[in-house]
Amino acid sequence: VQLQASGGGLVQAGDSLRLSCAVSGRTFSGYATGWFRQAPGKDREFVAAISWSTGSTYYTDTVKGRFTISRDNAKNTMYLQMNSLKPEDTAVYYCAAGAADDSGSFYYTLGYDYWGQGTLVTVSS
Repeated sequence: VQLQASGGGLVQAGDSLRLSCAVSGRTFSGYATGWFRQAPGKDREFVAAISWSTGSTYYTDTVKGRFTISRDNAKNTMYLQMNSLKPEDTAVYYCAAGAADDSGSFYYTLGYDYWGQGTLVTVSS
């Protein structure tokens, strides 16, 4: 399974971006999918996830109400719509897929089996 993230860029505070993550190698049916981010000098942190079985979505508190995770199973693609971006959202964003569709594991990097290469989002003030 390969994941290819795209859509990052340089934007100003308040702008929007949509990240995409194309999955190839197999259908991602049955896999939970999520987004993480890593700012310079910091650990990789959970951003959002979506359950395959329920379609439920999960967000870290700092992005609730601003970011929306979604997936198009027919296109084997997941998305992260990011609105009202802030300078503190600056990071490399990674998409991930995990066979364990367990909400208890969504928040942790160990809950995912496959990772994309990351796409850089820079938000200027």
